[in-house]
Amino acid sequence: MLCRFVFTIFDENQLSMPSVSQKGLAMPESPIRKLAPFAEAAKKRGAKVIHLNIGQPDIKTPQIALDAVKNNTLEVLEYSRTEGSETYRKKLAAYYAKNSISVSAEDIIVTTGGSEALSFVLGSIADTGDEIIIPEPFYANYNGFATASGVKVVPVVSHIDTNFALPPIEAFEKLITQNTKAILICNPGNPTGYLYSKEELQKLAAIVKKYDLFLVADEVYREFTYEGKQHHSVLQEPAIEEHAIVIDSVSKRYSMCGARIGCLVTKNKAIIKTAIKFAQARLSPPTYAQIASEAALETPQSYFDEVKEEYEERRNLLIEELTKIEGVKVAKPQGAFYCIAELPINDADDFAQWLLEDFRLNGETVMVAPAAGFYATEGLGQNQIRIAYVLDKDHIKRAVNILKEALKSYIG
Repeated sequence: MLCRFVFTIFDENQLSMPSVSQKGLAMPESPIRKLAPFAEAAKKRGAKVIHLNIGQPDIKTPQIALDAVKNNTLEVLEYSRTEGSETYRKKLAAYYAKNSISVSAEDIIVTTGGSEALSFVLGSIADTGDEIIIPEPFYANYNGFATASGVKVVPVVSHIDTNFALPPIEAFEKLITQNTKAILICNPGNPTGYLYSKEELQKLAAIVKKYDLFLVADEVYREFTYEGKQHHSVLQEPAIEEHAIVIDSVSKRYSMCGARIGCLVTKNKAIIKTAIKFAQARLSPPTYAQIASEAALETPQSYFDEVKEEYEERRNLLIEELTKIEGVKVAKPQGAFYCIAELPINDADDFAQWLLEDFRLNGETVMVAPAAGFYATEGLGQNQIRIAYVLDKDHIKRAVNILKEALKSYIG
C-alpha cells in the first residue's frame, strides 16, 4: 500500500491574527475615563490632580446604609431574586409614592446600576437597526449601550445659548421614521444639568403617544434640583402609562456609586415581562448592595436638604468663577451636578491631555471631560468640556483658577 504524505510549510509571517468584532471596534471610548492613564502618570510624577471629570461625589454615604451591611448577620451570601428582593421593591414603590409617582413592586426590576437597567430597556424595545432619538449632548455611555445593542442613536441638537433646553418638538418629528422606537432623555441632565419642565415633558408625552413610541427617562438625579424648581417624572404623565419607562439608581442619590444598584420602572407589563428575561440571564443583582440600598431608603429628608444646599453653593461658585474667564461661555445648571463650559480653544481633547501632561500651577492640575464625547453629531462639542462640581468649594475655586491660568499658556 502506497501512502502519500503532503507537507505544507507555513510561513509564520503570513499567519493572520483573529480579529475583534466590528461592534467592538465601533464601541466609543468614555470621554470621562479615557484620559485616566494621563492622570495616573501625572500623579506618579508628583502632581496633584483635581478631578472635575467624573460624577463621583465627595458627599458621605448615609451611615444607615453602611451600618446595614456592617451589622448584617448573613451566614450564606445567596443569590437574590432575579427582579430584586420583594422587600426592597416594595419600599422603592413607597419611595416613589412619596414623590407622587404611583407604581407597585411588580412595576420594578432591580438592576446592577442604572447602566444595566438601560441595557435591559434597549434590549426589550429595539432590534438591530432600530433608532432612538436623544437630545444632545447626552450621557456619553448612551452611545456605548446603543452600540452594544445594535441600536442607532439619532441626535437632536440642543444649544448652550438656550441653556440646553428641549429642542423644538418639530425637530423631533422630522427625525421620526419607521425604525424609531423611543425618545430617550436624562432629567435633570448629564452633562448639561438642564431640568426639563412639566410643559416640556407634556410635549414629549404628546409626541410619543402620537407616533406610538416609548419615552425613556433617566431620572437618577431627581433629588438634585435648585432654586425651588421641582422635578416632574414621565411616570406622572397619565396619558402615557404604556409608553413611559424610567431608569433610576442609588449611585448619586445616596452617594453610593460603588453599590451598583439601579432599577427599571414601568407600568407596561409587556416590557417588565421581556426585561425580566434579560435579568434572568445575569441571574440576580448583588445581595449586600441591595441591603445597603434598602436601608438607604430610610435616609431622612434633612440629608437631601443639606446636600442640595451644598451642591447649589458649589454650582453658584463654579458659574461665578468661570464667567470671570475671558472667552468662556457656560450654561447654568438647574439640576444634577454638571455643567458644560465652552472654552476659547479649538480642541478640548488636546487641551485636557495637555493639562495632565504639561501644565502645573503650584504643583496642581485639573482633569476635565472633553464634551465631544457627549455628542453623536460629528464635530459638535470640540471646544467644550463637562465639569462635575462634586468636590468642595475650595477645590472648585482652585480648579477654575488653574483653568484660567492654563488657558493663558495653552497654544493648541
